[in-house]
Amino acid sequence: MSIRISQSKCVGCGKCIEACPGNLIKKDAQGKAYIKHIRDCWGCTSCLKECKTGAVFFYLGADIGGHGSTLSFSEKGDISTWKVTDISGNVQTIEVNKKDANKY
Repeated sequence: MSIRISQSKCVGCGKCIEACPGNLIKKDAQGKAYIKHIRDCWGCTSCLKECKTGAVFFYLGADIGGHGSTLSFSEKGDISTWKVTDISGNVQTIEVNKKDANKY
């Protein structure tokens, strides 16, 4: 399991680079983010939560039952949205209202 970065969606803001605790994300000559050694990714998803353009995906490999699915994250106001997209394009969505996160 590791992250993938879509070069077409990356705007080069560097938020993912700042968030990565392993210092694994770098910028290429065009200023786009990429992960230097995918195998070294810890799977912490810190970069995923910092990316506001949806360029960073968490790859859910067969080793954790994902069979090539991807996990993406977006945020609008108090609503955090996690989407799992399987290889056939089916999407499952989980929405969390941050105001209710510690309610129970």
